[in-house]
Amino acid sequence: MPNASSWSTSSPLLLLWEDSSGTRIFLSLLYAVLAISGTLSNVMVIYLVFSFKKLQTTSNAFIVNGCAADLSVCALWMPQEAVLGLLPPNSSSLRSVEYRLLRGGLLGLGLTVSLASHVLVAFNRYVLITKLPSVYQALYQRRHTGCMIGLSWALALLLVPLLPGLWKPGSAQQPPLRQTDGGSRYTALLLALAVLGQTALLLHCYLGIVRRVRGSAKRVSVLNFH
Repeated sequence: MPNASSWSTSSPLLLLWEDSSGTRIFLSLLYAVLAISGTLSNVMVIYLVFSFKKLQTTSNAFIVNGCAADLSVCALWMPQEAVLGLLPPNSSSLRSVEYRLLRGGLLGLGLTVSLASHVLVAFNRYVLITKLPSVYQALYQRRHTGCMIGLSWALALLLVPLLPGLWKPGSAQQPPLRQTDGGSRYTALLLALAVLGQTALLLHCYLGIVRRVRGSAKRVSVLNFH
């Protein structure tokens, strides 16, 4: 029977890293609060967009897509973590390979689609403000918007299997520490590159918007028009 520390080393998820019962209970409560608040807020946003026709815009379609991705984390992944944090570290349910695949898949899928949705919203605003209206209308037809949303999920499904820290089953009796450490570093590197890439795209879009707005403000000031 493996002890708590040996199994914690082989698991990539936060609650299973902790051996202290007090810390695990605190994190379980925190996950429960985040799950409830995140689920309610995302459901409310989706409900409002579908209820009011004026809110059914291209930009809001990407926001709803991000909310759906967040629900896979808030409504599906976080409640499981809240319950698992209350179980003993050597519980048989925690060592199930299939269950780890499910939890890791939900987390990776939700985070990847959420990051992609933020980029899609920023690029939508960038095209709307900095390009001609004809370019925006041609690019963001309903069919093209649906394809962009579908590609965000397809990209997530392709990238999730590349996270060995989440998908590597290992051995329940003697986890391969060296391989797990290497997989964790590889997973951290992929996540860092994804966040940095998203940040670079967001900065490019919003800095382009700022330059366009500043240029418009200068032209208005030259004309002395308030």
